Amino acid sequence: MKTELVSAPLSGMAVDLLAICAVDDQTSKDKNALPQPVLLTADAAVQAAAASVLASGEFKAGANETLLLHAPAGLSARRLLIVGLGKRAKATPHSVRAAAGTAVRFCKPRTLRNLAFTLPTGLDAFAAARAAAEGVLLADFDPDTYRSDRKDQGLHAATLVTVADSLATAQSGFQEGIVLAEAQNFARVQVNEPPNVLTPTVLGQRAAQMAQAVGLKWEVYSSEKLHELKMGAFWSVAKGSEEPPALIVLTYEPEGYNAATYNGPVVGLVGKGITFDTGGISIKPADGMEKMKYDMAGAAAMLGAMQAIAGLKPRVKVICVVCSAENMPDGKAYKPGDIATSMPDGTKPGKSIEIINTDAEGRLVLADGLTYARQLGCTHLIDAATLTGACVVALGMVNAGAFSNDDATFRQFEAAYEKTGEKFWRLPLGDEYFDLIRSDIADIKNTGGRWGGAVTAAEFLKVFVADTPWIHLDIAGMAWIEDSRPSIAKGPSGVAVRTIAEWVRTFAV
Repeated sequence: MKTELVSAPLSGMAVDLLAICAVDDQTSKDKNALPQPVLLTADAAVQAAAASVLASGEFKAGANETLLLHAPAGLSARRLLIVGLGKRAKATPHSVRAAAGTAVRFCKPRTLRNLAFTLPTGLDAFAAARAAAEGVLLADFDPDTYRSDRKDQGLHAATLVTVADSLATAQSGFQEGIVLAEAQNFARVQVNEPPNVLTPTVLGQRAAQMAQAVGLKWEVYSSEKLHELKMGAFWSVAKGSEEPPALIVLTYEPEGYNAATYNGPVVGLVGKGITFDTGGISIKPADGMEKMKYDMAGAAAMLGAMQAIAGLKPRVKVICVVCSAENMPDGKAYKPGDIATSMPDGTKPGKSIEIINTDAEGRLVLADGLTYARQLGCTHLIDAATLTGACVVALGMVNAGAFSNDDATFRQFEAAYEKTGEKFWRLPLGDEYFDLIRSDIADIKNTGGRWGGAVTAAEFLKVFVADTPWIHLDIAGMAWIEDSRPSIAKGPSGVAVRTIAEWVRTFAV
């Protein structure tokens, strides 16, 4: 899809669909007060074309509410779509992202090939353009890759339109939005793949291809490297599958980077890449197991974030470590009651881990990934994983869980997700939770029982970050969209890509 930003009279936009944003300007506290929809454009031709229908009261400008006008008078566009942002006081760039996505999703089933979306007046031009660009590209993704009767419903062109005075500012935001949305869609493509296609080896190949394309350094290892590094926790999961594991390492170095003189932070991104999770010997129920192809969504988020970082070019070094394997129940698979030993931490021996449940495999691969990232020199860490069903029970499919051992680092993350509009909720850590994963026969055990499962999983990971400032993202409830929304298709969400990339930028020196 061709995507561009222009400044041009709206009346002359000869497109299949011209989309305009509107807000409800009603400020009365009277519950019976009628909405007052107002278009967020000063274009007189558009105002005139929509005046009568806005006055009719049938359109209330609710969030993502749409109203279509055919052959609007005085406009070259064949259709005019009015998209609501909700109450004016609550309209933000995040509302614009959803509105732009809604316009695209409106076009697709109607095979409308070209869209013009007008950036609303009254909002920051940079933020609105960035959000609209993200919304347009994210909405164009559909998960029906393998359907033999797949229809071409894609847009051919999407044009964002702004006023001349804001063009330069909006252009900068637009370019960032394209970088971020393309990276998020890259992650969504990987999560959407069936597990017989996206094995750990193929994930490594795709990571390498992406890295080469955007200018990242890359290395992809397999079983031999795990044995060399004594990654016993990672290997305990990987050994139960005929498919070999992949240890993926991507490195971004800022322009002019000199290893001898660089004294800035090194940010480490660690992703869980279980390309299919049966649960192992502690096998999952059959119902819904097909979704376990998305158990590598944390890895996909980190790879997508690295693609975005390469495009945004922050002045900070970043290292990404992805630990990818299948969790399968064959004769070589690890068992409940086994003891696994994690990667040595420098001169310290690895931690002994009592295996209680083989379906708690993600924390095992992340344990070695976090240790390795620190050994590669990372001074700050973030990991992402579809780690626990307990987090979904706690937060539903509205917020992803977030944990941190450092308040200042988490404040940076808060600033990042407030900018991207993604939703995270911080959950606690504490010694009382760690006590639940103490083992009688080993250093720790890989589950702490039913209660506080998301927290005890985070406490497990915390063991392997030592004193390094760290954030853990449990994205189990947010990585897959169960039902289509007005602005985005059902299927893989690519959650956390934009926020992780934005968080990395806060470390720029």
